[in-house]
Amino acid sequence: MEFEEAHGMFINKHLTERSGERRGRLVRGHNYAEKLFLQNVWWSLFESLDDLHPEYEVYDWNRKSQFLDFAFLPQSGSSLGIECDGFQSHVKDMDRERFNYAVNRDTFLTGMGWKMIHFSVDDLQHRPEVCRMLLQLVLAPHLARKSASVDILSEEKEVLRLAWRLGRAIRPKDVIMHFSINFRTARRLLHSLSEKGLLKPVITGERVRQYEVKAMRPDQIW
Repeated sequence: MEFEEAHGMFINKHLTERSGERRGRLVRGHNYAEKLFLQNVWWSLFESLDDLHPEYEVYDWNRKSQFLDFAFLPQSGSSLGIECDGFQSHVKDMDRERFNYAVNRDTFLTGMGWKMIHFSVDDLQHRPEVCRMLLQLVLAPHLARKSASVDILSEEKEVLRLAWRLGRAIRPKDVIMHFSINFRTARRLLHSLSEKGLLKPVITGERVRQYEVKAMRPDQIW
């Protein structure tokens, strides 16, 4: 499925499930920056929008309603809040009171079990690779096996986490230096992950010199 089709189905699904202000907020709030995040970052990594909720309503310590740009709520029970911040609306036009509230809100949500991350609109538009790398860095500690049908050994999982943290193709040299193991063991682990469909070998000349992380569904990570 292509992104535009998936995005249309995604928005229509949430519009159908909402009413009142929650529906109105989605109509008004899901705009250029939010779609840019989905297309350039989330979809590029996962090719799925499952368990992602746009313009998600939360409450502060005074039970005041607020909306996150996105909430990722997988069945595991984890809560990831994502904000797409424009300089004009989130910094330049923000007075001290609003700034203090924004900081306190994030701290409150963190205390309530949320993991909050922010991306600038400029980076989403001009440097999406940085956003993907940072999102991978946040998700890497939660990396789990791809599916119930794929058995991943503990050492393979650590190599896979390293590959996600690097944000680029992983080489045997990276595994050797990070885990202080020999070349044969590093190559075996990378080859095994490739055989299980979690890494994609990159052939240079006639040899495989590095591996890329394949797209995974986000609910296979959290």
